[in-house]
Amino acid sequence: MSDITIGSTTAPIPVREILPWLIFGALMLLAIYFVGAEEGATSIFKGMYVHEWVHDSRHLLGFPCH
Repeated sequence: MSDITIGSTTAPIPVREILPWLIFGALMLLAIYFVGAEEGATSIFKGMYVHEWVHDSRHLLGFPCH
């Protein structure tokens, strides 16, 4: 026999509960980009300003930079 109940549905997750996690995830992806890839050909900003600002975090997280 099957354990499936006919007629049961799951309640949708409210946007107000998902939104903080989406914002947190977007901020973390942005932080990973700036720490890990904001340098050289993938650079958004000219110069080494962002690289110097996140230099120690790059070493702490294991990203090579020089």
